[in-house]
Amino acid sequence: DEQIERERASQRLSGGCCALAAVYLMGKFYVANAGDSRAIIIRNGEIIPMSREFTPETERQRLQFLAFLRPELLGKEFTHLEFPRRIQPKELGKKMLYRDQNMNGWAYKKIEEDDLKFPLIYGEGKKARVMATIGVTRGLGDHDLKVFSSNIHIKPFLSCFPEVRVYDLTQYEHCPDDVLVLGTDGLWDVTNDTEVAGVVMEVLTSYEPNDPCRYTMVAQELVVRSRGVLKERGWRLANDKLGSGDDISVFVIPLGGPGNYT
Repeated sequence: DEQIERERASQRLSGGCCALAAVYLMGKFYVANAGDSRAIIIRNGEIIPMSREFTPETERQRLQFLAFLRPELLGKEFTHLEFPRRIQPKELGKKMLYRDQNMNGWAYKKIEEDDLKFPLIYGEGKKARVMATIGVTRGLGDHDLKVFSSNIHIKPFLSCFPEVRVYDLTQYEHCPDDVLVLGTDGLWDVTNDTEVAGVVMEVLTSYEPNDPCRYTMVAQELVVRSRGVLKERGWRLANDKLGSGDDISVFVIPLGGPGNYT
């Protein structure tokens, strides 16, 4: 993250990216994620999550706590409190559900003037944004990112530190159909863990266990199915829903060799 900041100054580069990495070391997989990519292990048909997405929803309390500690970061334009919807001026003095950095559930409060400010986190699901600007709360770069038509920097709320999960390969017997799948959000936007596992098993069973290209073919099939087919109304999936419009990158890594196949 610091290197990207240096390059921004020396090469006038801007922007940022997410990062998902898997490191194999002494019998263990270390999976580090900063962003909204995802990793899962499929072992004997079972799905084992190896990461979680970092979004305004999943990191709500961290973001709110930072805004609570450093209100100057909000530029007097935002409130760290969350409400079920935007507050209207005519609702001043009325009671409304809210939650702050310490709350998982909701409580009532009397609406005050400060509550009319735009919320730090607004929207739900994939539409949730920090300061109405960015939907990913961990990653690298974005040092220049500001709120639209404002001098408020978003970077203080973005973390470059990944969450790391460890999987001990020595604790289990693995066959050639056991894999680690790494995918960018372009894959997961239009499919879920169960559907990915289904494609993995479908493709793997059509190849011999000792055929090394079987894993590449799984990755290719996952990309193709997530992109869809180009029709008159754009790229469409098999169910006629819109295909992924984001980057689709997939790695499928075998956890067991032919010698372990049973």
